[in-house]
Amino acid sequence: ANASGVFTAQQSTTVPTGAGFNNSVALTVTTPRSSIAATDVYGIRQAIEGVNVADLGWGSASAQTITLSFWVRSSITGTYAVSFFNSAFNRSYVATYSVVSANTWEQKIITIVGDTTGTWLTDTGVGVTVFWDLGSGSNFNGTAGSWATSGQVRTSGTTNWISTNGATFFLTGVQFEVGSIPT
Repeated sequence: ANASGVFTAQQSTTVPTGAGFNNSVALTVTTPRSSIAATDVYGIRQAIEGVNVADLGWGSASAQTITLSFWVRSSITGTYAVSFFNSAFNRSYVATYSVVSANTWEQKIITIVGDTTGTWLTDTGVGVTVFWDLGSGSNFNGTAGSWATSGQVRTSGTTNWISTNGATFFLTGVQFEVGSIPT
């Protein structure tokens, strides 16, 4: 978070039944941000070192397709966004997913075609960042389903989770892998 809204993060034993996970990350809004400024950023991110994604070939004609799968549980239903971007934050891809039932674990599977342009680090710097948006500002709005030449993390219609006091968001079982079928 980079503005006045606050959420806490902790390890939780709340997990989807039978999925084989012991823990999840649990986020809870403690100070809501009801009026999201254009430059606000709220979310959870995972930076992946370039040496771990070098085989993706992103930035070349042989760019590999990837699949992101994860389990999510939120007290706020609606459309959410997850994005993928490079270290320079000048190449990004926004995908959307729906939380259909409040306080219910749902598995999400997102497949994207690899980026054939842009610069993607393959050294010990950040190669790819995966970002689950929880209510960022309009400066970061983009179009879902295609690569962009700017830093985008959401679409204009995605849920502003950070605006609800006491809202919860759980995440577990994250897999980022080559191919179009999650293992």
